[in-house]
Amino acid sequence: MRKIPAAMATQHPDNALAPFWDEQKDPFVSVHKEIGEAVECFKRLGVNEYMWDWEGKHADAAVIDKLFSDHYEYFSKNQLNRDKFLTFRIPNIWEEKGYSLLQAMTVILTAEDFAHDLKLTNRPLFEIILPMTENSDQLMKMHILFEKLANFKSKEFTSGTTDNQNIIELIPLAESIHSQQTSGKLLRNYVAKYSRRYGKNPEYIRPFFARSDPALVSGMLATVLANKIALSQAYEFSKESGIPVFPISGVGSLPFRGGLNPDSLDGYLKEYPGMRTVTIQSSFRYDHPTPKVIEAINELENKMPKTKPVIFNQKTEKALIGIGEKAERYYHDTLIKIVPQVRNVFDSVPRRRERRQHIGLLAYGRKVGNEKMPRAITFTAGFYSLGAPPEFIGMGRALKSLSKSELQLVLDSYKSIKTDLEKAGRYLNTNNLNALAEDNPAWNEVKEDIELARQILDLELQPQNSGEKAHLEATSKILNLSRKPGGKLTKAISDTAVLRKSLG
Repeated sequence: MRKIPAAMATQHPDNALAPFWDEQKDPFVSVHKEIGEAVECFKRLGVNEYMWDWEGKHADAAVIDKLFSDHYEYFSKNQLNRDKFLTFRIPNIWEEKGYSLLQAMTVILTAEDFAHDLKLTNRPLFEIILPMTENSDQLMKMHILFEKLANFKSKEFTSGTTDNQNIIELIPLAESIHSQQTSGKLLRNYVAKYSRRYGKNPEYIRPFFARSDPALVSGMLATVLANKIALSQAYEFSKESGIPVFPISGVGSLPFRGGLNPDSLDGYLKEYPGMRTVTIQSSFRYDHPTPKVIEAINELENKMPKTKPVIFNQKTEKALIGIGEKAERYYHDTLIKIVPQVRNVFDSVPRRRERRQHIGLLAYGRKVGNEKMPRAITFTAGFYSLGAPPEFIGMGRALKSLSKSELQLVLDSYKSIKTDLEKAGRYLNTNNLNALAEDNPAWNEVKEDIELARQILDLELQPQNSGEKAHLEATSKILNLSRKPGGKLTKAISDTAVLRKSLG
């Protein structure tokens, strides 16, 4: 059985500060720096897996050539697909144009050739992440496309040499609460189709559960509960099938996007037992002292494999789905009324990576109702920069709507709900909320959510230290700037990001 890394470094652009390895001290990481970044993550931080992202962004197709050419000694001793892992996230051709898919698959095949010629043991690339997986047919389509391409290449381009392996390992990434709540069904269907085609079961599966995008679309409470249901179903599937599962979570630093950072490690491990890999995004790596980051990664590798999952019975699962549906409705109802007022702030959030901008052609967009949403990091950064953490949208009214037994189930299932909301509450600016409500009465619903959550959970919602007090003052400045034509918001948003140790 291969090694399963607990920490997967990713290119998610949520850092406030510049990377520790960047001599120019620039928080923006261009495409040509990402290969060096991967090496730094492997060498300096001790990360064992790095996600190479082809989804909605530019990616360097020469990644393996450059890694082996420029760092041969390191990778001859720390071989890819044995000691270190480079995992491609490919485009979802049902959501965005598949221009990069053929390129990514070709890189996987030619990397195998290069490694063979260098006398390395394993093919470097063998596993890909399919984002926005909704059904098993999509997974099998990727298998079939790769198989055909590998066979064609072996026959037409490298005939007479060692044939390419034509089976790829797939990681299904579930990004909606519905797909997470039905992940057990997806895994069962996938294995049935896989075994029919290949005459065997997968050796293991690494189901991947998103945290940021479902929170953007459905709100934090519904997303947390969906994550837990997905974890439960994954292990229930494993118990039935005998196929080991190693779930992955796509988490950011702030509570809305998962709340994992070097300061919150123990709490996260207690809240999500059974998770086997977590994304270590840019903020985790660059907005905290490097020795602390290294220590946290080592701790994840040591502790995460030992946590024991929680499996819900059908009655509990059904109740949690119902609670999530209530929470999602309150979130939607308010969000669509306040998002238009925040668009100029979203537009001013600083960029940290090179993303494809041609929405609908080279990338994809998210919608809630008829409202087009920004990316999750931009969304989170915009609301935090106004002193209105999105964790609270719909939260209080959802909690109030629950029966006594439902509320207790939430408290039993989401044990750190109070901690997460109090962390977010340190960045509230009630004066800003009052001012926003004067322009748009829908903000009164957010104020109600905050007050109800405070009462029901007995929350303390105020700054706790000098940095959080400075954040409060900075968000007042941002609101004023946002109301002035041509107001220079980007620098002010960057300043608040540094104070909260994450862009969004």
